[in-house]
Amino acid sequence: MVVGQDAVVDHLIVALLTHGHALLVGVPGLAKTLLVASLSRALDLSFGRVQFTPDLLPADITGTDVLTEHDGRRELSFLPGPIFKNLVLADEINRTPPKTQAALLQAMQERAVTVGGTTHLLPGPFQVFATRNPIEQEGTYALPEAQLDRFLLEVHVEYPSEDEERKIARRTTSGSSPEVSRVLSADELLMLQAFIPRVPVTDAAVELAVRLGRATRPGDSALSEVKSYVRFGAGPRGSQALVLAAKAHAAMHGNAAADVEDVTALALPALRHRLVLSYRAEVDGVSDADVVAAIVKQVRA
Repeated sequence: MVVGQDAVVDHLIVALLTHGHALLVGVPGLAKTLLVASLSRALDLSFGRVQFTPDLLPADITGTDVLTEHDGRRELSFLPGPIFKNLVLADEINRTPPKTQAALLQAMQERAVTVGGTTHLLPGPFQVFATRNPIEQEGTYALPEAQLDRFLLEVHVEYPSEDEERKIARRTTSGSSPEVSRVLSADELLMLQAFIPRVPVTDAAVELAVRLGRATRPGDSALSEVKSYVRFGAGPRGSQALVLAAKAHAAMHGNAAADVEDVTALALPALRHRLVLSYRAEVDGVSDADVVAAIVKQVRA
């Protein structure tokens, strides 16, 4: 179940249309940052980038109260942080300690931040696209399950094909910088985000989404792969993410309603990060993609 480069872009557009957050996983040098920045320009969204490091403080993300002077009087005023943008790139999100991750979690969940006892609303639309390097573990912190669950999709960015890499090598060394044309405005994106939940969905698609989500949970009646390799499965938010993402997928492809094919197409990115695998899975070399593939095959049989 390898995700091609076109599918990566499709999945990020699904996240944008559903007003969801996305986690991009891939080794350095695969243009994850460039992809997110290009999307912000194409949609005329304000763009903020936060490079996560072990010494990053919550105030470095959310902003802080500063002492200013007006008409001879000193007063506190709020200085917004880089998170006050429409599209925020949280680069290498697993490199910052839990306290800072908790600040980002509030922003992702409530689309607001609290500083000094005052809650500040974030601009609309507000979405977080985070990146995670899967190969470096030193100096990193595991993302809490509660935070992972707030991501609508986890998208794995693979190496380009030989032909794609040849084009990359030629175009990026030619001295010319291609322009990204605007295709939508922020207001138009908000209209689309309001429209997606109203896209019809078949009963069969909802039934499949719920069955897939419930099939990830270990128990007496669980699949053998789930019993052996999964400690905790997806909660109800997994089924919700599948249905909503399927609606966006159907709308992108011009379909009148979301159906089982749309749910199946989004099962891996919508469910993989909601699974907590056991140590046995690591020992046996079983990945979350393997488990989701087995679940989809069994449930759809």
